[in-house]
Amino acid sequence: MIVDDSAVIRGLMSKWLGEDPAIQIVGTAGNGEMALLSMSRYDPEVIILDIEMPVMDGLTALPKIFQINPKVKVVMASTLTKRNAEISMKALSLGASDYVSKPDSKREVASSQSFQEELISKVVSIAAASRLRNNGEVYIGEKSSLIDKQFMSTMKTGKVIDKRRFSGNKTSILAIGSSTGGPQALLVVLKDLGKVNVPIVITQHMPPTFTKILAKNLSQSTGLDCKEAEDGDILENGKAYLAPGGYHMTVVEKNGRKIIALDQEPAENFCRPSVEPMFRSLIDIYGSEVFAIMLTGMGHDGLEASGKLVEVGGTLIAQDEETSVVWGMPGAVSRAGLCSGIYPLNQIGTKVKEKLVGRT
Repeated sequence: MIVDDSAVIRGLMSKWLGEDPAIQIVGTAGNGEMALLSMSRYDPEVIILDIEMPVMDGLTALPKIFQINPKVKVVMASTLTKRNAEISMKALSLGASDYVSKPDSKREVASSQSFQEELISKVVSIAAASRLRNNGEVYIGEKSSLIDKQFMSTMKTGKVIDKRRFSGNKTSILAIGSSTGGPQALLVVLKDLGKVNVPIVITQHMPPTFTKILAKNLSQSTGLDCKEAEDGDILENGKAYLAPGGYHMTVVEKNGRKIIALDQEPAENFCRPSVEPMFRSLIDIYGSEVFAIMLTGMGHDGLEASGKLVEVGGTLIAQDEETSVVWGMPGAVSRAGLCSGIYPLNQIGTKVKEKLVGRT
């Protein structure tokens, strides 16, 4: 179901989504109140929910939607402003699965191929993950022309390849990769982790503006010193550095110091920031002393570099399927046999802390 006060936007989204064989548009609504009245009639699996609407806005409607159907998945849609980014982050904390950034004008929306593809892929991926979790069905994702078949193969049920043993190597840095569902997962992990005596680097797939707000929210909610990374930042123990939207984040060594380097090289796995360059840079600098965590997210960003990471003796763990919004990124590394542990979200921070202090 598409909820947006613009008839033009509703029409465009309906046309785009309806052309994908995996998606059926069951209805549309012009504001949050109309959406609530339509819930029982349409019974949608996924709702695209605009933020700014008359009568009842998206943030007001969101908890009421979950009261009617706690299992429905909601993707927030908003233009890329600081205010809307803050509202989107609030919506994620209230249970929204993800967000899409709408271009500023209706003309830009109509002509934006990247927005169209992002919208379709997120709707299909989130619905496929939800169906798999509820009844083992992934057919919706296999029908879509936009969903990566390698991604779908990681979501199918089946045996995870045997896990690796934890290495006894010293840990000198924590590295986290995440995407869909990541903001809330990061909050849980960092809160449970608490203060640690190593730096933390994080790549979360997010657009500009959002990452600064996420870093601020993580600092306020976890007590950890977390910032949106800047080029030239010197890594400090106990501090977390979040890759800014639109930039790849890597770590380089200069004059004996570990320093953040940002670049706008081409996207990898359709992502910038991408987990791949971050992990590769850490292998070069830290080698076997990297402890990496792959959290919830669609796609398989980070898979290739994760293989190289464990080859040199680094450690990788992943979030489990049950607690992931989309088990794409963690599923890919899990099924490739790269993980020393696969844990529910509420155990990851504690497990990492135990490893850092030498307990198993």
